[in-house]
Amino acid sequence: MFDYKSFLKTVPNRPGSYQMYKDENTVIYVGKAKDLKKRLSSYFLKENNFKTKTLVSHIHHIEFTVTFSEAEALILENNLIKKYQPHYNILLRDDKSYPYLVLSKGKHPGLYYYRGKKRLDYEYFGPYPDSSAAKESLRLLQNLFPIRQCKDVVYAHRSRPCLMAQIGKCLAPCVPMTQEQLNNYQEQVNYVRLFLKGQNQEVLTTITQKMEECSEKLEFEKAAKLRDQLLALRRVQESQTVSGDLMFDMDVIAHATGQGICANHVLFIRHGRIIGSRSYFTNYNPNDTDDDPLNEFVCQFYLSSSRQGMYPKEIITDSEIKDSEVICEAVESITKRQITFLTNVRAERSKYLKLAKENAEANLLAKLSDKNTAKKRIESLEKILNVTGIEHMECYDISHTQGELTVASCVNFNRDGPDSQYYRRFNIEGITPGDDFAAMHQVLERRFKDPTKGLLPNLIFIDGGKGQLKQAEDVISRIFSLYPDLTPPLIMAVAKGEGRKAGLETLIKGYTHEEFHLTLDDPALQLVLHIRDESHRFAITGHRLRRQKARTHSSLEDLEGIGPKRRQALLKHLGGMKEVLNASVEEIKKVPGISSALALEIYDKLHGL
Repeated sequence: MFDYKSFLKTVPNRPGSYQMYKDENTVIYVGKAKDLKKRLSSYFLKENNFKTKTLVSHIHHIEFTVTFSEAEALILENNLIKKYQPHYNILLRDDKSYPYLVLSKGKHPGLYYYRGKKRLDYEYFGPYPDSSAAKESLRLLQNLFPIRQCKDVVYAHRSRPCLMAQIGKCLAPCVPMTQEQLNNYQEQVNYVRLFLKGQNQEVLTTITQKMEECSEKLEFEKAAKLRDQLLALRRVQESQTVSGDLMFDMDVIAHATGQGICANHVLFIRHGRIIGSRSYFTNYNPNDTDDDPLNEFVCQFYLSSSRQGMYPKEIITDSEIKDSEVICEAVESITKRQITFLTNVRAERSKYLKLAKENAEANLLAKLSDKNTAKKRIESLEKILNVTGIEHMECYDISHTQGELTVASCVNFNRDGPDSQYYRRFNIEGITPGDDFAAMHQVLERRFKDPTKGLLPNLIFIDGGKGQLKQAEDVISRIFSLYPDLTPPLIMAVAKGEGRKAGLETLIKGYTHEEFHLTLDDPALQLVLHIRDESHRFAITGHRLRRQKARTHSSLEDLEGIGPKRRQALLKHLGGMKEVLNASVEEIKKVPGISSALALEIYDKLHGL
């Protein structure tokens, strides 16, 4: 038992953050307090609710960190929650980065949609609240400004205009351009840059002036093109005009709760326009009056590093945020920007709040419907298999093209549906091309190499027949025989039916080979097909990505001592990869920058000598 009386004597009356452990290394709860001693003492009162008493019963020890202010404690708490993902904290499970529109750097910049780690060779505009908002803006810009949309790899190897240039959507910088054409291209890039910064009027003024100049010089074709571009821009500006005088930047947040789930819906409004919306779901304990899911969501949401660049002036919520002042102080200390929380709003703002509330309730209803359906399906499966307590299921599938670049997928489902944080792909090597049995054997050996680490599923589905099932039985029985304290997962093969039609699948139980023939109206088969199809999709996507990467990869890139400049010189001088492979040592020597020794080395490596 944790000796809390002795521990509390060491705790100061200072602001700070604390972590509760259930053993030496596992954090089960992270919190912050204005007064650490008072807050931690409150956990050990006799009149506490069931959740708090359960939490206290698991405490092995408590660690705390004193901070200068409550705002610093909030920041530290947020970072620790993301680091440890404690069981008793409300977690905002959203690991996606925000999307951006980017202009590549270089002589002829291109415009792209981008999501991921920031790169030095891109100029970023955004972030956008969701992918649909970013993609819609990209589509609009591609119709307005004829700058290239192809990737740098494609652009670097083109020698003639593509279809986009032929239909007037690109100025074709991939072919030699005159100085005038080059200046025109740079002007279009500058227009995009101004447009993305919100300086629409400046773009309109600049294009108008240039159109008048071309008209005065009797360059009527150029003037006509500028006129068309000007009209298109004005139509866009008109379509984005908002009725009303509300031109603030604000986020509007409403929440709805039910069955232990809280749906937090955020409307992102910039310059009076809704530029995107998104729902975030968190779990909470409805029987715990101290559990405030909206407050916890707002704390994590606005202290997330991915929110940088998206802070509005106002944040409107449908109920009061008790930590609003602390959050404002914490945000200002991190970003040097001031934000304000509002609750009781009228007129235009109240309309947006009502809209957010309707969205939150609708999304919660959809979520609960999915959750109830998932529960019904898994209970039906447990009844058929005569087991209980299935919490996690995994499904494995193999994908390749005639044995080339085999990829295996592992997808995970819990009682609520897909759990993408545990999805994995495996590149299969060292097997006979097309041998699905060997591929299945390898992926299961790699997945369960050490079953004591990571999540252990209760049930494994194998996409295949008795051959794939036999591989799974061999691997699972051999590995788990080394760990007698662990319960091995159940194994079930999903064999395709006649004509591969859905609903004709045969389920084959591991070891006993008992067969189940279910119909499509059976919830258990619906669950099996869902996880099987998701595994199939994930495997095919991985294989296509690997195949695409292989096809854009040059064998010259594997040669030591051959950098980008020498590769380019080889291809340019000899006329392409086919000619490089057919070239003799004497022909390779003639390429600028290639010595005799290096030419011989290149020839030997390309021909496997």
